[in-house]
Amino acid sequence: MSLEISKAIDLLKEHDLLVSSKILDKDLFVTNISYNSREDQNNGIFFCKGNNFKSEYLEQAIDAGAAIYVAEKEFDSNISNIIVRDVQKALSLLSAAFYGNPERELFIIAFTGTKGKTTTSYFIHNILDKVYPGKVALFSTVDRITGPKPEDKFKSDLTTPESMELFRDMRHAVDSGMTKLVMEVSSQAYKKNRVYGLKFDIGGFLNITPDHIGENEHPTYADYLYCKKQLLINSKVNIINAQTNDFDTVIDAARQTSDDKDIYLFGRDSKDSDISLSSKEATLSDSVFDISSITQKGKSLDVDGEYKLGVVGDFNEMNATAAIIASKLAGGDNKDIVEGLSTARVPGRMEHINTVSHGTIFVDYAHNYASMKALLGFLRTEYPKSKIKVVVGSPGNKGVSRRAGFAKVLTDLADSAILTTDDPGFEDPADICKQIDEGIDHSKVEVETIIDRPAAIRKMIETSGGDDIVVLAAKGDDPYQKTNGVDVPYPSDPVVARKILKDIEG
Repeated sequence: MSLEISKAIDLLKEHDLLVSSKILDKDLFVTNISYNSREDQNNGIFFCKGNNFKSEYLEQAIDAGAAIYVAEKEFDSNISNIIVRDVQKALSLLSAAFYGNPERELFIIAFTGTKGKTTTSYFIHNILDKVYPGKVALFSTVDRITGPKPEDKFKSDLTTPESMELFRDMRHAVDSGMTKLVMEVSSQAYKKNRVYGLKFDIGGFLNITPDHIGENEHPTYADYLYCKKQLLINSKVNIINAQTNDFDTVIDAARQTSDDKDIYLFGRDSKDSDISLSSKEATLSDSVFDISSITQKGKSLDVDGEYKLGVVGDFNEMNATAAIIASKLAGGDNKDIVEGLSTARVPGRMEHINTVSHGTIFVDYAHNYASMKALLGFLRTEYPKSKIKVVVGSPGNKGVSRRAGFAKVLTDLADSAILTTDDPGFEDPADICKQIDEGIDHSKVEVETIIDRPAAIRKMIETSGGDDIVVLAAKGDDPYQKTNGVDVPYPSDPVVARKILKDIEG
């Protein structure tokens, strides 16, 4: 991979990002790209990014061989530089160019939403992998799949990676023979310009509720909504939940760049959409639902019929409907869609663990009010005689509104709860648990706080039995706890639960 600096400057000018440049070698080609001064910089282009960037980082990069740096201000150095208005946007544009614009060789399907984007992405990937075996990449909150080999599947650090890693992994996917990419796009990806300049073949908007509001995320709900809707503005074809909050704002965003013929609406028991779904049956092992076309545009998709979803929860039927539409638009046939949905599994989403005498355990990533309400509401409806018992925590330094949301949903739908640690960041997890606890009505819910998460899970399992439903919420399949800036290894909730069951049940 390489980048001709004269062409990089032209690209930055085209996007009105260039402020100035000082190029010591007019024919400069770089063969390395980085924003981490601890990496190899030999003949590289180094990006000075981040609110806490220090000049000594640049000095380290120069010592390691950097040939040129990109920054929003000039530093005292003896190498070439490019000064830009926004270094994050520049990083995205120049990373794409450095890796040979792999996005142009992929059909990209992207989804956003406060809840459901991971599940929807897995549904689509499972369907399309049957249509195009070994040709479909996946960039999700849980896993990244960049090729057909076992080593091409690995755990994700972010829902949407930094732009440099994003285009690097796209290049690897293309070089590995991938032709399709299914990916999640978070609001932070637009907030921090990780996907700046990227256009999607299909963009999907699942829902939005107040979340991700905090000191390290979005300052306001308006900012959160603004970032979310950017996906639609940057997509050729749009798939939108007609029943989402702020629907008028969302569809207006889609219409900025797409004609109505390229906007597909879906909803539950809806007459105001192109595609309507209705539930038929939901059990502990699957959901069965019907799809029917409302408009001529919906009928043109030819997706009417009954579908069986191999993931628990009627609330996942909306995600499945979005996946059906996207898969059909991407060339999937009905047989592959039916089979793909029935066999789809999502790590950390509604994982079902049976026990001998300690109730039924569910592990789910539900990590905000909307997703927790959907999950517990489903369980309460399907199993009205069971006690709903929840182990949950809330992250530190972000999504502070989740704490009040958890308090409300636990009060409304749970019988008992143990509050515990979940990615506390730089906050004291005991303080986070206290904030949740203060909002819970203790006359309705039994509440205990156990900071050690495995100990909390053990206590809940050991004190449950019969028809009890135990929900291990918000962490899913995450293999670490984010604590004081460090990813501390954590076995994951399913592993912890199964080990506890082996100890107490054999």
